[in-house]
This record gives sequence, structure tokens and C-alpha cells, in this order.
Amino acid sequence: MDTGKKKIGIMGGTFDPIHVGHLILGEKAYEQFGLEKVLFLPSGNPPHKKIRPGRASNEERVEMVRMAISGNPHFELSLLEMHQEGYSYTYRTLERLRAAHPEDDHYFIIGADSLFTLEQWREPARICQNCKIAVAVRNHTDQATLQREMERLSEKYQGTFFQLDTPDVEISSEHIREWVRTGETIRYYVPDLVRDFIYGHHIYHA
Repeated sequence: MDTGKKKIGIMGGTFDPIHVGHLILGEKAYEQFGLEKVLFLPSGNPPHKKIRPGRASNEERVEMVRMAISGNPHFELSLLEMHQEGYSYTYRTLERLRAAHPEDDHYFIIGADSLFTLEQWREPARICQNCKIAVAVRNHTDQATLQREMERLSEKYQGTFFQLDTPDVEISSEHIREWVRTGETIRYYVPDLVRDFIYGHHIYHA
């Protein structure tokens, strides 16, 4: 039965830079779960990445996300984590979203690697209380192991976990930064607008 609730996807990350893997993940979640839209939330001050030499500035990361999603009507940029004082923790962001939109169901989209480190995040129970978690499967992840971990975390934290079936795109922001530094092409790994922005502003070259 249709409850009338909106399903909102949430893609968090440093996006340094955003790449096609992020976009594919967001699009597949939109399709598989029937989402109203997917919010892209660049992290303003992620606690696990405090020292960021040779990286893009906050403003540059935001602009790259803005350009990357500009052609997709159900992708939306959110600056919710860009204006917080102190470190940006996922549980705080989710609680703020739920408080602002208690009528919505929020689907927090993560990779399988993040699932296995979820207990190391700040307040994992509060994360699970404030969203459903969509876990993207990767080729190197054993399906049975992933399912057992989802069931274990669901029971421990009373959470709701779903498997997100996506193409396995072996690419990372770290790879792209290194390719820029070494002069290798990043064509097709990032949207053209983002590629031109990186080169035009000499990001990651130093």
C-alpha cells in the first residue's frame, strides 16, 4: 500500500573529485528503490580525512558536484554538511534531515566497504535509527559474507539494510587525483565539465 511517503536518497562523501562511479551509484539507487530524488552532500570537514594536502578546496568540491549533477533532474546538491562548525558526522546530518522532513524515508547509500566499517563510525545506532541503508555490492565482496553482515548489523542496531545492485566500476577519487598528477587521462571517468574545471583550475596538479 502506498503510504504517501517520499523516498529520498542520500549520497555523502568528500567528492574530491566526484566521478562517474558516484553518479552511477546514485542513478541505480534512484531506479531500484523508486526514489523521489538523490541528495549529494559534500562533507565539509570529515573527521576521517582531517589533513588534506594537494586536494580541492571546499568551494571547488561543491562546484564540481554542482556541475556533475546539473543534467539530472532527480539529483540535488545539498550544502547541509558544508556549514557545520566542527566535524561533519553522518548521524548528525541524518538527524537534521529527519527532523526537517519527518514524513520522508531516507535511504543512505554506501559501498560494501563502508558496511564492514560501520561500527567504527560515530554513533552507528543513531545512523540506523534515522535512515534505511542501501549497500552497493562490488565484485570483490562475497555475497554470503555481505548478507550475514547486513543481518548482524540489522539485529544489533535495529536497522534496515538493502542490497543495491550496481555495475562494478573500479574507480576512486584517489585514482583520479593521481592520474591528474602524473598526466594520465581522466576522460570518461569524470563528466566533461568536471574534467575541464580540474584542468582549468589546476586542481591536483601540485
